[in-house]
Amino acid sequence: MTFLLDTTAFSDLIREHPKMDSHLASLSPTDRVVICSVVRGEIRYGIERLPQSKRRQDLEVKAAKLFTALPCESVPGAAGDHYARIKLMRQQKGLTLDENDLWIAATALALGAVLISRDSDFQQIDGLTVNDWTA
Repeated sequence: MTFLLDTTAFSDLIREHPKMDSHLASLSPTDRVVICSVVRGEIRYGIERLPQSKRRQDLEVKAAKLFTALPCESVPGAAGDHYARIKLMRQQKGLTLDENDLWIAATALALGAVLISRDSDFQQIDGLTVNDWTA
């Protein structure tokens, strides 16, 4: 099974959340944990915004280690089809979702991945399986 970490889940790994570690340890050897280019961009942006400091340096080191350890999937072409469907359905229901979150959800659907996130907005997307590994 493929698990796509969203930005909140990746941040939980950076913060070394104990429940994230236990979930990772319980995965089978055939399971894959990945991020996508949108998540990588959001993490890099968050770090870049910080002033030069020890905290920023620590975050950069931790993020770099995780970027090396976790494959970064490109947004597949089929994600565009999912994006359009998700965005239209949410608009019709009067719901909004951040553009990056739309692309992350669409990427998870295109990859056939379970999305790992603490963000409850993802729960309302038809066909998307979402798990919170911190709960």
